[in-house]
Amino acid sequence: MIDIKFLRENPDIVKQNIKNKFQDHKLPLVDEVIELDAKARAAQQEADELRSKKNKIAKEIGALMAQGKKDEAEEVKAQVADISKRLAELEPQEKELSEKVTQIMMSIPNIIDPSVPIGKDDSCNVEIEKYGEPVVPDFEVPYHTEIMERFDGIDLESAGKVAGNGFYYLMGDIARLHSAVISYARDFMIDRGFTYCVPPFMIRSNVVTGVMSFEEMDAMMYKIEGEDLYLIGTSEHSMIGKFIDTLNDEEKLPYTLTSYSPCFRKEKGAHGIEERGVYRIHQFEKQEMGVVCKPEESPMWYDKLWQNTVDLFRSLDIPVRTLECCSGDLADLKVKSCDVEAWSPRQQKYFEVGSCSNLGDAQARRLKIRVKGADGKYFAHTLNNTVVAPPRMLIAFLENNLNADGSVNIPAALQPYMGGKSVLTPKH
Repeated sequence: MIDIKFLRENPDIVKQNIKNKFQDHKLPLVDEVIELDAKARAAQQEADELRSKKNKIAKEIGALMAQGKKDEAEEVKAQVADISKRLAELEPQEKELSEKVTQIMMSIPNIIDPSVPIGKDDSCNVEIEKYGEPVVPDFEVPYHTEIMERFDGIDLESAGKVAGNGFYYLMGDIARLHSAVISYARDFMIDRGFTYCVPPFMIRSNVVTGVMSFEEMDAMMYKIEGEDLYLIGTSEHSMIGKFIDTLNDEEKLPYTLTSYSPCFRKEKGAHGIEERGVYRIHQFEKQEMGVVCKPEESPMWYDKLWQNTVDLFRSLDIPVRTLECCSGDLADLKVKSCDVEAWSPRQQKYFEVGSCSNLGDAQARRLKIRVKGADGKYFAHTLNNTVVAPPRMLIAFLENNLNADGSVNIPAALQPYMGGKSVLTPKH
């Protein structure tokens, strides 16, 4: 959510930003919120003046009564009654107008960074750099579920009976590999100075609306019936929520956290053949990283975060590339974002395995995450990035480490987490 003062003083900049995000239907909201804000401030000013006058008159009544001037005191009391009547009209107006302004402001997209390429959708995203040499083996690479089945490592049929489509059982070596990747990612981030965190797996609605747009919430979140709780779709929401309504000492920043959690997503809509198996699912596990920092440091942390993911994948012999997200592909709260994509030898192209985002002060403004510095108080900046999400990452891992005989190499970095194994041998 952008600063209402900034919008008030720079409506043309806000409108151009909306156009750059190809959300022209939101253009009328700028003038609407300016008008409502003016009415809200006028109502607040009148109410504040009346409250001040009421307090002053109350003191006069006390003085008049002490002097025995009861008739004059009664006249002044009548003024108080008139003021109270007017306040009773104004205070609901104040609240209603303020809520309307906030609701509209939460629908207006954040100001994107000048470096973000302008484009309507993800087809306009721009490749930044490749890391590692993509290899296409001289043997056929099976679909990832077929590779897993050779190890008796996945059971989609039973999962369908138990929970429906979009769920899975991982078994044996594949399940162990899944857990090994999570454990390795945890230690990888701890070694880089991040504090390990296991957050709540459910969050309240005020945290949900503080960390994401309404459109994202509707498309992603599962609500707990009868409770003011939602299952988290990604753990950075819970991590950033940790700082709700806080005033933080500037010298303690940055807060750098890495969290483990299961994640739950609706994943609405139909998906193609490449999104079967464990590619797009309702439940998965993930290692995440999040940062709360000073505004001037967020660009530096943005670069550090995506580089962490690149380094982790390269340590597991998986070629990756980074992709700058264009304006139309950015969620409303994001200032800047890039995807990390892994190489798929089977598809002979890259696919998304992580996303890094700088949200500026948008989340902090909604959640009231403030910082106390030498020059006063201000809103922090927040960032997040995927370290690794194993179900999807397993696809890249298995394809890039597969041998012609169906065995799978275990890179040296992961071997301590796999009981020292350097290779997995299929059962079929």
